[in-house]
Amino acid sequence: MATGGRVGEVVRFDLTQRVAHWVNAALFLALIVTAVPLYFGSLFGIVLARHVVEEVHLWCGLALPAPAVVSLLGPWGASMRADLARVSRWTHAELEWLRRLGRAALRADKFNPGQKLNTVVVGATIVVLLATGAMLQWFSPFPVAWRTGATDVHDLFAFAITLVIVGHVALALAHPAALRAMVRGRVSAAWARRVAPAWADEQGVGEPAGATDRTDTEPVASA
Repeated sequence: MATGGRVGEVVRFDLTQRVAHWVNAALFLALIVTAVPLYFGSLFGIVLARHVVEEVHLWCGLALPAPAVVSLLGPWGASMRADLARVSRWTHAELEWLRRLGRAALRADKFNPGQKLNTVVVGATIVVLLATGAMLQWFSPFPVAWRTGATDVHDLFAFAITLVIVGHVALALAHPAALRAMVRGRVSAAWARRVAPAWADEQGVGEPAGATDRTDTEPVASA
Protein backbone atom coordinates (compact mmCIF):
# COMPACT_ATOMS: atom_id res chain seq x y z
CA MET A 1 0.00 0.00 0.00
CA ALA A 2 1.25 3.50 -0.80
CA THR A 3 0.76 6.07 1.92
CA GLY A 4 2.67 9.13 3.07
CA GLY A 5 3.70 10.05 -0.50
CA ARG A 6 5.92 7.03 -1.31
CA VAL A 7 5.24 3.44 -2.27
CA GLY A 8 5.74 1.11 0.67
CA GLU A 9 5.69 3.85 3.31
CA VAL A 10 3.16 4.96 5.91
CA VAL A 11 2.88 8.22 7.83
CA ARG A 12 3.72 7.71 11.50
CA PHE A 13 3.96 11.34 12.72
CA ASP A 14 2.58 14.43 11.03
CA LEU A 15 4.29 17.82 10.92
CA THR A 16 2.56 19.09 14.07
CA GLN A 17 3.76 16.11 16.09
CA ARG A 18 7.31 16.38 14.81
CA VAL A 19 7.57 20.11 15.48
CA ALA A 20 6.13 19.66 18.99
CA HIS A 21 8.64 16.87 19.70
CA TRP A 22 11.70 18.83 18.60
CA VAL A 23 10.64 22.08 20.30
CA ASN A 24 10.06 20.09 23.48
CA ALA A 25 13.48 18.47 23.08
CA ALA A 26 15.13 21.88 22.66
CA LEU A 27 13.44 23.19 25.79
CA PHE A 28 14.51 20.16 27.81
CA LEU A 29 18.08 20.59 26.56
CA ALA A 30 18.10 24.25 27.57
CA LEU A 31 16.71 23.36 31.00
CA ILE A 32 19.34 20.68 31.59
CA VAL A 33 22.19 22.93 30.48
CA THR A 34 21.05 25.84 32.64
CA ALA A 35 20.28 23.57 35.60
CA VAL A 36 23.95 22.53 35.92
CA PRO A 37 25.25 25.92 37.11
CA LEU A 38 22.10 26.44 39.19
CA TYR A 39 22.86 23.22 41.06
CA PHE A 40 26.63 23.66 41.10
CA GLY A 41 26.98 27.32 41.96
CA SER A 42 30.74 27.37 41.35
CA LEU A 43 30.04 27.15 37.61
CA PHE A 44 28.24 30.49 37.49
CA GLY A 45 29.89 33.08 35.31
CA ILE A 46 31.90 30.65 33.18
CA VAL A 47 29.65 31.22 30.16
CA LEU A 48 26.76 33.44 31.27
CA ALA A 49 26.00 35.60 34.27
CA ARG A 50 23.87 34.11 37.05
CA HIS A 51 20.78 36.21 36.35
CA VAL A 52 20.87 35.27 32.64
CA VAL A 53 21.06 31.56 33.45
CA GLU A 54 18.20 31.91 35.92
CA GLU A 55 16.02 33.78 33.42
CA VAL A 56 16.66 31.29 30.63
CA HIS A 57 15.87 28.39 32.99
CA LEU A 58 12.70 30.07 34.23
CA TRP A 59 11.24 30.92 30.84
CA CYS A 60 12.15 27.59 29.27
CA GLY A 61 10.46 25.89 32.22
CA LEU A 62 7.31 27.96 31.85
CA ALA A 63 7.27 27.22 28.12
CA LEU A 64 7.76 23.46 28.57
CA PRO A 65 4.05 22.51 28.42
CA ALA A 66 3.41 24.80 25.44
CA PRO A 67 4.42 22.45 22.58
CA ALA A 68 2.16 19.68 23.85
CA VAL A 69 -0.76 22.01 24.56
CA VAL A 70 -0.57 23.79 21.20
CA SER A 71 -0.18 20.52 19.30
CA LEU A 72 -3.38 19.18 20.87
CA LEU A 73 -5.53 22.16 19.91
CA GLY A 74 -7.39 22.91 16.70
CA PRO A 75 -7.67 20.88 13.50
CA TRP A 76 -3.87 20.56 13.29
CA GLY A 77 -3.90 18.51 16.51
CA ALA A 78 -6.06 15.61 15.32
CA SER A 79 -3.16 13.15 15.05
CA MET A 80 -1.70 14.22 18.38
CA ARG A 81 -5.07 13.79 20.11
CA ALA A 82 -5.47 10.36 18.53
CA ASP A 83 -2.01 9.31 19.75
CA LEU A 84 -2.72 10.64 23.23
CA ALA A 85 -5.83 8.46 23.29
CA ARG A 86 -3.67 5.48 22.30
CA VAL A 87 -1.25 6.15 25.13
CA SER A 88 -4.12 6.24 27.63
CA ARG A 89 -5.40 2.79 26.58
CA TRP A 90 -3.69 -0.24 28.08
CA THR A 91 -4.49 -3.85 27.28
CA HIS A 92 -3.87 -6.85 29.52
CA ALA A 93 -1.12 -8.00 27.14
CA GLU A 94 0.64 -4.65 27.43
CA LEU A 95 0.52 -4.69 31.21
CA GLU A 96 1.88 -8.23 31.18
CA TRP A 97 4.67 -7.09 28.83
CA LEU A 98 5.63 -4.42 31.36
CA ARG A 99 5.37 -6.80 34.32
CA ARG A 100 7.73 -9.22 32.59
CA LEU A 101 10.08 -6.42 31.44
CA GLY A 102 9.44 -6.95 27.75
CA ARG A 103 9.76 -10.72 27.78
CA ALA A 104 6.05 -11.42 27.13
CA ALA A 105 4.53 -11.93 23.71
CA LEU A 106 3.02 -8.76 22.30
CA ARG A 107 1.45 -7.75 19.02
CA ALA A 108 2.28 -4.09 19.37
CA ASP A 109 0.05 -1.14 18.54
CA LYS A 110 1.53 2.12 17.23
CA PHE A 111 3.35 2.50 20.56
CA ASN A 112 4.61 -0.36 22.65
CA PRO A 113 4.14 -0.30 26.45
CA GLY A 114 7.63 1.08 27.04
CA GLN A 115 6.90 4.04 24.79
CA LYS A 116 3.52 4.57 26.45
CA LEU A 117 5.09 4.49 29.91
CA ASN A 118 7.78 6.95 28.79
CA THR A 119 5.09 9.37 27.60
CA VAL A 120 3.20 9.13 30.89
CA VAL A 121 6.36 9.61 32.95
CA VAL A 122 7.51 12.63 30.94
CA GLY A 123 4.07 14.24 31.08
CA ALA A 124 3.75 13.76 34.84
CA THR A 125 7.29 15.01 35.39
CA ILE A 126 6.60 18.20 33.45
CA VAL A 127 3.64 18.92 35.74
CA VAL A 128 5.70 18.28 38.89
CA LEU A 129 8.65 20.36 37.69
CA LEU A 130 6.38 23.23 36.67
CA ALA A 131 4.54 23.22 40.00
CA THR A 132 7.64 22.98 42.18
CA GLY A 133 9.57 25.44 40.02
CA ALA A 134 6.77 27.98 40.36
CA MET A 135 6.88 27.56 44.15
CA LEU A 136 10.62 28.23 44.13
CA GLN A 137 10.31 31.29 41.90
CA TRP A 138 7.28 32.85 43.57
CA PHE A 139 7.92 31.57 47.07
CA SER A 140 6.39 34.26 49.31
CA PRO A 141 2.91 32.67 49.67
CA PHE A 142 4.39 29.35 50.84
CA PRO A 143 5.80 28.37 54.25
CA VAL A 144 9.49 27.49 54.56
CA ALA A 145 8.75 23.78 54.92
CA TRP A 146 6.87 23.77 51.61
CA ARG A 147 9.68 25.60 49.85
CA THR A 148 12.27 23.17 51.22
CA GLY A 149 10.19 20.24 50.09
CA ALA A 150 9.65 21.80 46.67
CA THR A 151 13.41 22.19 46.26
CA ASP A 152 14.05 18.53 47.06
CA VAL A 153 11.24 17.30 44.82
CA HIS A 154 12.30 19.58 41.97
CA ASP A 155 15.89 18.35 42.14
CA LEU A 156 14.87 14.70 42.38
CA PHE A 157 12.52 14.87 39.39
CA ALA A 158 15.07 16.88 37.40
CA PHE A 159 17.72 14.17 37.93
CA ALA A 160 15.20 11.45 37.09
CA ILE A 161 13.97 13.07 33.86
CA THR A 162 17.56 13.67 32.76
CA LEU A 163 18.23 9.94 33.05
CA VAL A 164 15.01 9.19 31.15
CA ILE A 165 16.03 11.59 28.37
CA VAL A 166 19.50 10.04 28.12
CA GLY A 167 17.89 6.61 27.80
CA HIS A 168 15.42 7.92 25.23
CA VAL A 169 18.22 9.38 23.10
CA ALA A 170 20.25 6.17 23.36
CA LEU A 171 17.28 4.09 22.18
CA ALA A 172 16.59 6.52 19.33
CA LEU A 173 20.19 6.26 18.12
CA ALA A 174 20.05 2.48 18.41
CA HIS A 175 16.92 2.32 16.22
CA PRO A 176 17.52 4.62 13.23
CA ALA A 177 14.21 3.86 11.48
CA ALA A 178 12.28 5.06 14.53
CA LEU A 179 14.47 8.18 14.70
CA ARG A 180 13.89 8.91 11.00
CA ALA A 181 10.16 8.68 11.61
CA MET A 182 10.43 11.65 13.96
CA VAL A 183 12.42 13.54 11.32
CA ARG A 184 10.68 12.60 8.07
CA GLY A 185 7.37 11.44 9.53
CA ARG A 186 7.27 8.14 7.63
CA VAL A 187 8.29 4.53 8.13
CA SER A 188 8.49 1.66 5.69
CA ALA A 189 5.63 -0.80 5.43
CA ALA A 190 8.08 -3.57 6.35
CA TRP A 191 9.01 -1.74 9.58
CA ALA A 192 5.36 -1.13 10.45
CA ARG A 193 4.44 -4.78 9.89
CA ARG A 194 7.34 -6.03 12.01
CA VAL A 195 7.46 -3.48 14.84
CA ALA A 196 3.82 -2.34 15.15
CA PRO A 197 1.73 -5.01 13.42
CA ALA A 198 -1.57 -4.09 15.11
CA TRP A 199 -1.15 -0.48 13.98
CA ALA A 200 -0.13 -1.61 10.50
CA ASP A 201 -3.35 -3.64 10.23
CA GLU A 202 -5.34 -0.62 11.36
CA GLN A 203 -3.68 1.52 8.67
CA GLY A 204 -4.24 -1.11 6.01
CA VAL A 205 -0.52 -1.39 5.41
CA GLY A 206 0.37 -4.42 3.36
CA GLU A 207 3.92 -5.69 2.90
CA PRO A 208 4.84 -6.84 -0.60
CA ALA A 209 6.21 -10.36 -0.83
CA GLY A 210 9.91 -10.43 -0.07
CA ALA A 211 9.99 -6.84 1.21
CA THR A 212 12.60 -6.09 3.86
CA ASP A 213 13.90 -3.05 5.65
CA ARG A 214 17.60 -3.74 6.12
CA THR A 215 18.29 -0.31 7.60
CA ASP A 216 16.46 -1.13 10.80
CA THR A 217 16.83 -4.00 13.23
CA GLU A 218 14.48 -2.69 15.89
CA PRO A 219 12.60 -5.48 17.69
CA VAL A 220 8.92 -5.26 18.49
CA ALA A 221 9.64 -4.90 22.20
CA SER A 222 11.93 -1.86 21.95
CA ALA A 223 10.98 1.16 24.05
